[in-house]
Amino acid sequence: MRRRSWIHRQGWVGYAFILPNMLGILLFFILPALFSFGLMFTDYQFSNPRWSFTGLDNLKRLFGDDKFYEAIRHTAIFLLSVPASLLLAFLVALVLNRGVYLKGLLRGMFFLPYISSGVAVAFVWMLLFQPTHGPINEALRWLGVVSPPGWFADSDTAMYAIDVVQIWFMLGYNMIIYLAALQEVSTEQLEAARIDGAGSRTITWRILWPLVSPTTFLLLVTGLIMTMKTFSLIQAITQGGPSGSTTILSLFVYKTAFSYYEMGYASTISWFLFACILAITLIQWIGQKRWVHY
Repeated sequence: MRRRSWIHRQGWVGYAFILPNMLGILLFFILPALFSFGLMFTDYQFSNPRWSFTGLDNLKRLFGDDKFYEAIRHTAIFLLSVPASLLLAFLVALVLNRGVYLKGLLRGMFFLPYISSGVAVAFVWMLLFQPTHGPINEALRWLGVVSPPGWFADSDTAMYAIDVVQIWFMLGYNMIIYLAALQEVSTEQLEAARIDGAGSRTITWRILWPLVSPTTFLLLVTGLIMTMKTFSLIQAITQGGPSGSTTILSLFVYKTAFSYYEMGYASTISWFLFACILAITLIQWIGQKRWVHY
């Protein structure tokens, strides 16, 4: 009883440690979110101090806005970078998990882009994808491509070029997590498969891939959430252009709020973005019971 009462009296110490974080979450996340939720039902604008309650008018405007549907389409294209990055990261992790020369150096080189400045990464890729004198298009011309793509300068290819940058940016992080998962795989299981006559392809896709499925699930959930919230990379490269072809939902929120100063409408878009993230996460959480093997 004495020990229990001492632990009970010391409970305030734990609350004191978490208090700064809880205050930060309350002041910078919960209260702004509640304020944004209230703005969703108003026509509040920075440039106009007079505002009024508009009910569901912003929602009606949202579902009748062609730019909104374009932003959804661009976001869907951008999300394709997540499974592509996971697949490439798994294959790279497989190679680096074996006896590769300079394995430690290669791991560091693959991971380096993830810890680099996003803006610096953006400017490097802008130089690489430069339409007239960029190294990539110069290489394509040398290979015989007469009219190489315009990449970021062409509305037809800009979003796919952004996907390439995002895949490259996330590859190192996903590879490190996969590598940690592969190193936890029991060597006895692999030896038993080889004794039974399983080839490298069978071991990779029938044994290793299912064994790291919890890692895939984690990276898929976090990757989709992070990708849907991406802002700085696209803003630094294209600012949503050309002709709005790279404006995803997060950038659409920013433009509506800080270019057109329509905070009520921007709040509506941001809450729709939150609903999309929540729905995708719930779908994955429910669906993971069929393909994730713990």
